[in-house]
Amino acid sequence: MRHTSQRGRHAVRGYWTDEWEKTEATLHKRDDTYYLHVAVKKDVAPSCDEESENGVVLGVDLNVDGYVAVTSTGAFLGNADHLNHRRNEYERRRGNLQQTGTRSAHLIIKGIGSRFARWSADSLHRVSKALVQEAVKNDCTAIAFENLKHIRDRISNASKFQQWAFRELQRHVEYKAEEYGIDVEDVAPAYTSQRCSHGECGFTHEDNRDGDEFECLKCGKELHSDYNAARNIGWRLVHHWLKSGAGRATSQLALKSGTLNANGRFRPTATALRG
Repeated sequence: MRHTSQRGRHAVRGYWTDEWEKTEATLHKRDDTYYLHVAVKKDVAPSCDEESENGVVLGVDLNVDGYVAVTSTGAFLGNADHLNHRRNEYERRRGNLQQTGTRSAHLIIKGIGSRFARWSADSLHRVSKALVQEAVKNDCTAIAFENLKHIRDRISNASKFQQWAFRELQRHVEYKAEEYGIDVEDVAPAYTSQRCSHGECGFTHEDNRDGDEFECLKCGKELHSDYNAARNIGWRLVHHWLKSGAGRATSQLALKSGTLNANGRFRPTATALRG
């Protein structure tokens, strides 16, 4: 729907047709001159660009240590190490109190358990809020996570608490993203931590990654390993849309300084162009 407002009889003459719907009019006086403000509207078809831009994806990598979440735009969010430390401290205190077996110890266990639960939920809430705001800031229409089942399979040492944290974080993201009309989808990416996400390289090898460092043995690209994985997760959703015939051939992956579509076309952000 396109809206416009014109002043004066001659200015609105071109809009006084059946194509335009008159919605309201106000009369104003300025310096002994009267101005008639007429608001009109008309349905217009989307432009070619509007029809072709079928979505921007924010890829997200979740971790049991280091940062809780890393995005394809290079945002590093939350502190998984601190979350695990607080959990371990709680478990240690609970274990010591259980050994006493007193009623007083039982009440203390309930109290520290409630405090830890509230603290954990608040930490995940803040990370989820930051993830959704990152998606909004980059005009994303979808957020891509790795399928939780594949996270459990890939991270064999993930505790039940960490698995709960992943589920809870994704749940928070889903209802927050819904407020902005952003979809949340998961993918089943094989080797996201071993595949090079740079350009059309895609070389996959377990030796590409060494802890937090990723260096492609083929093209030499160096990235933070979690950032590289987040890019691969986002790419997987973009290509899934393309292969499924969802009509999103020009869907894009949100990156640090712009977006990249499945055809390899990079579009820098306005900030990157000014820089």
